[in-house]
Amino acid sequence: MPKPMFVTAEWIEAHCVIPDQESRGEPFLLGDDQLRFVLTHYTVRDDARPAGSMHGGRRVKPVDAFVYRRSQLVRAQKWGKSPLVSAFVCLEGVGPATFAGFAEPGDVYDCRQYGCPCGWVYEYEPGEPMGKPWVTPLIQITATTEDQTDNTYDALRPMIELGPLAELIPKTGEEFIRLPNGGRIDPVTSKGNSRLGQRVTFVVQDETGLWLETNGGWNLAKKQRQGLAGMGGRAIETTNAWNPADNSVAQRTFESKAKDVNKDFEQPPADLNFAVKAERRKILEYNYRAAPWVSIDGIEAEAAEMMQNDPTDAERFFGNRIVAGSGSWLEMPKWEAKAAPVVVKPRTRVCLGFDGSDNDDFTGIRLETLDQYQFTPTYGPADRPTLWDPGEWGGRIPRAEVNAAVQELATRYQIVRAYCDVHMWESEIDSWAAEYGEKVFVGWRTNRVDAMWNALERFRGDVYNPDSPFRHDGDEQVRTHVRNAVVRARRLDPVTNKRVYILGKPEDHQKIDFAMSSVLAHEAVMDAVAAGALVEPKPNYIYY
Repeated sequence: MPKPMFVTAEWIEAHCVIPDQESRGEPFLLGDDQLRFVLTHYTVRDDARPAGSMHGGRRVKPVDAFVYRRSQLVRAQKWGKSPLVSAFVCLEGVGPATFAGFAEPGDVYDCRQYGCPCGWVYEYEPGEPMGKPWVTPLIQITATTEDQTDNTYDALRPMIELGPLAELIPKTGEEFIRLPNGGRIDPVTSKGNSRLGQRVTFVVQDETGLWLETNGGWNLAKKQRQGLAGMGGRAIETTNAWNPADNSVAQRTFESKAKDVNKDFEQPPADLNFAVKAERRKILEYNYRAAPWVSIDGIEAEAAEMMQNDPTDAERFFGNRIVAGSGSWLEMPKWEAKAAPVVVKPRTRVCLGFDGSDNDDFTGIRLETLDQYQFTPTYGPADRPTLWDPGEWGGRIPRAEVNAAVQELATRYQIVRAYCDVHMWESEIDSWAAEYGEKVFVGWRTNRVDAMWNALERFRGDVYNPDSPFRHDGDEQVRTHVRNAVVRARRLDPVTNKRVYILGKPEDHQKIDFAMSSVLAHEAVMDAVAAGALVEPKPNYIYY
């Protein structure tokens, strides 16, 4: 079972100090959230081997010992991300940041063994992961602008100068910080091309919600990860909640399916409305519960002022929520409040929603029970979700996989009705209708404006109504597509005086296909119920 390197947290508290405010110079004691993040980042695999040892004919690199190759921390503004990552930099610079084997009885970490005169000694428990410093630590503190790198650098310098590390790292006033044994800490921006791609052991990537393709952020992240890979190093991203329209490095990291990326993003309860002052106060108290140095009244005053002109920015910065821009179709707290995952048993009567593409957009199948519980089913021996991204299949939707999924779902469940958008999938839908029934698999054209609008309005009404029985599984990919969907107005209905609309994508990378599948599944259920699907069929008797 993986085990945390507890020596890392203990070392930080023994060597790092608070860099500013009234407690300046006092020991930097990790709060519960901070401690969890540190220990998760330094969790060691149960089969780990010390860096530098040989295994399978190859020399083991430091990254190989850890469960996570890199970590992401998403917290509200002013939470204290910069002091925390400064402590990480100190640890990676001169502390026990690399795995040194599992402890035997009597093993200790003694600072004097590594040139630190403070005299601190940590006694390991038998079997506990041990740590040792990098031989030559090469660290970069990075952002897209110099002002952003200063956030961390300005916390790092006094953290070193005012505490036990001052003797070990005596020079902090230069453009870079010299470390023992030839190591160094450099601030880097996306404009510092000469340093991009350098061999590095640890990288802090600050405010990656602002790292975009247009400002060089994508390239900066890519080059640094290449440099880390060469040394077996690791990285930490910090950011506020991001604008989903930007397709930032933070968003790409969070939506990555890589298993070795630690994502720490705690969001406040979904049913609280940031626009309501009393509920906003609860959100702020939740977000800053582990940051006692923050004035909630001060944050509330700033947030209230921002709400007048930049409500989405206020909710991102202080609410720690990913909020879409203007024109969003659904309010995400109301969608999230309907999440209530349950297990749907085989042979349950369900309806199916299908939205397909070929090589650009995604393809998805959602199921919904007749009592309005919606979920993403799985198929095949690997239990893959029925959501297909062409980027994961060589650039095209794998039609054979989709066919196999439909066949399996039709066997596992009782499909009462299936609404399928026919665009580019006419032949497959005809085949499904021929095999499973023309009254079951129905072509449903989403380009019919009035029909689509009515379906969207019914779906949104049932999501917004707290008394409606509709609920869903909380699927993260579907959540992203629902959040991406924006309203595209078409005309004003002359009878109801309501604005008729369809859904669109804010940007090409912001897909909405799984939202469409969800709408079609719900529409199929409601039409099936209206047609009598809930009425139990009367038994047929034959008399002899």
